[in-house]
Parts: sequence; C-alpha cells; structure tokens
Amino acid sequence: MIGVDNNNEVALVEAARLYDLSHSNFAEHLQSLKAFYADPTIHAHPQDRCTCTAPTAKKISGKVAYHGDFWLRRDFRGLGMPKIMAAILRGVSFAMWAPDFVCGLAARWTLDKGVLAQYGHTHYEAGGSMLQLVKEDIVDDDLLVWLTGEELRSLVDRATEAS
Repeated sequence: MIGVDNNNEVALVEAARLYDLSHSNFAEHLQSLKAFYADPTIHAHPQDRCTCTAPTAKKISGKVAYHGDFWLRRDFRGLGMPKIMAAILRGVSFAMWAPDFVCGLAARWTLDKGVLAQYGHTHYEAGGSMLQLVKEDIVDDDLLVWLTGEELRSLVDRATEAS
C-alpha cells in the first residue's frame, strides 16, 4: 500500500504478501530463507542464516498473510497513522485473501515504545527471526507478531458493525 499527500508525493508505504504454507509453517519458511529471497539457492550467501525459535511460528500454516515493512515520512509521524494503516491493511488482507493467519516480524524497540500496540498486535513472541544476511550486512533479532484468521475476522466484523 502506498499513501500520498496532497501533492501526490509518497508519505507512507506498507507491504503485505500472501504465502501458501499449507505444506509447511512460518518457522520453516523463515529458516529456508524463502521469506527473504525468491530462490535462496541462487541469491543467498552461503553464510546467510535465519533461526526461528518462537513456538507459535511452527503453528502458523495454511494461507498466511505476512505484513512486512512500514515506512512513514517524518512529517506524518505522531498523527496516529500506524493504527489507521494497520487497520486498512488488515481489512484488505481479509477481503483479498481471508488468511488462516496474519503475521509479521517486529524489532524489540517497537514493543518497548508501544508501537506494537498502535498496530493492534496483541500476540508476540521472542525468537521470531534471528537473521544474518552477509551481503546486506543485516543482523536482526525480531519478535514474531500474529493474529489468527478468526481474530482477523472478528476485528473486521467489529469495524463493520461500528460504521
């Protein structure tokens, strides 16, 4: 999703993708590096690694909507945009895909600063993604965040009833 300002300049970007993990789970998907590369055998560095120890990640399977990176231009920060955009993305994900799970990865600071709560993430676990990508010089240790498909449906139904 892309949001623009009155001058048609990009003010925010938020990414989502649907994974078919009917024969796998989110932990395996991360550890295979397929969440990061179209074809890890071709594109990944031999020393690239991802470890996922979050217990729930092994239960996240089926149609999985991954809500990824979010960027908000500095002059739009502090206006409640993350809460609004997260709600829109949840609604779009439900309408397009009706997923079994919605999940994502979040830096620990987002929990400490209350950003996860703004996004409406009520479930989170440590060990979601301990990632090392050599060429990109990335070393992360992110939380796993998720909603079940039933919880997503309930959020969308509740928003529909309120309007």
